[in-house]
Amino acid sequence: MVFTGVGSPLRETELPEPEPGTGQVRLNVEACAVCRTDLHIVDGELPDPKLPLVVGHQIVGLVSGLGKGASRYSVGERVGVPWLGWTDGSCRFCRSGRENLCDRARFTGYQVDGGFAEETVADERYCLRLPESYSDLEVAPLLCAGLIGYRSLKMTGDAERLGLYGFGASAHIIVQVARWQARRVFAFTRAGDKAGQQFALSLGAEWAGSSTESPPEELDAAIIFAPVGELVPVALAAVAKGGVVVCAGIHMSEIPSFSYDLLWGERVLRSVANLTRQDGEEFMELAPRVPVRTRIREFRLEAANEALQHLRAGELNGAAVLRIG
Repeated sequence: MVFTGVGSPLRETELPEPEPGTGQVRLNVEACAVCRTDLHIVDGELPDPKLPLVVGHQIVGLVSGLGKGASRYSVGERVGVPWLGWTDGSCRFCRSGRENLCDRARFTGYQVDGGFAEETVADERYCLRLPESYSDLEVAPLLCAGLIGYRSLKMTGDAERLGLYGFGASAHIIVQVARWQARRVFAFTRAGDKAGQQFALSLGAEWAGSSTESPPEELDAAIIFAPVGELVPVALAAVAKGGVVVCAGIHMSEIPSFSYDLLWGERVLRSVANLTRQDGEEFMELAPRVPVRTRIREFRLEAANEALQHLRAGELNGAAVLRIG
C-alpha cells in the first residue's frame, strides 16, 4: 500500500521483490500495527517523506533472505522492525548513548520503506527479537506504541501518581506497566468518551475522566500521548511542584502561551524523541513479565486506508493491526 503524496489515499501496488543490501535482511511481513505517526505522514504533518513510500514501522516478519554480511538472524526467524531504522553510529549523540537523536538517522516507513507490504528489507542491527509468548498481531503494537510509551514512562522517574492524556494504543499498554510497577494511574480521554474511560478503568486506572477535568488529586507526572498542544498547560496545572510533563508524540499542534506560574516550582516539561535499541531490548524482555496484553482491531492489508481513518476519527480503543502474512 503505497503513499504518493498528501491528499491521496494509499494505493495498492505491485512492486518488485525487495533485495536485501549489505547487512540487511529481507522479511515476509506477517503483521504491521498502525501508528499515529503513519497518520502524521500521510496527512502531511511530518515533512519530506520519501516518495513514493511504503509506510508502517511496527513490523513483525519472518526472515526470508540475507544480504551480504548479515549474520545476526537466520532464515525463518521472527523479528520486529521498529521506527528507528538506521543511525550513523559516529556522531556525538550516537557516541553518548543517544542514538535516538542522531541527526542522520533514518526511520522505517518514513525515509525507508516500511511494513504496509507483503515483503520489506531492514538493517539487521535495528531489528528486535520478539517474545515468543505473543502472536504476530499481539506483538506488533509493542514495537512503537509500547516502545515510545516505555521510554516516556522512564522519563517520569519514580512518579507514583501518573496521568495519561490520550488513552489510545500507547496508553493502553503503559497503564499495564505502570500498575505492575505499583504506580497509581489517572486516565484522561476526549470529552464524552465513556467507552475509553471504562477501558482505562478496566486496565487498572483508578480514575478516568475528560482531559478538561482536574484529577481528584495532584499528579507527580503526566504523559501526553494525544498530539494536542492545548493539553500542555492543562497537564502542567495538574502536576505538583517538582513534577514532570512528558510529550510523547513526534508531532503536536501548537502549544498555547501560558503563565510562568504553571512551570514554576521546578516543574519540568520535556519531549521524547524516537527510541534506542536499548529501549527495545529492555521492553521486549519486560512486556511478557508484566504481562502486557494488547487490545487489537484487525484489518486486511488492502484496508489500510480504513484503519487510518478509524485512527484519525478517534474510533479505536487499543491498536489497529494489519494482518499481512
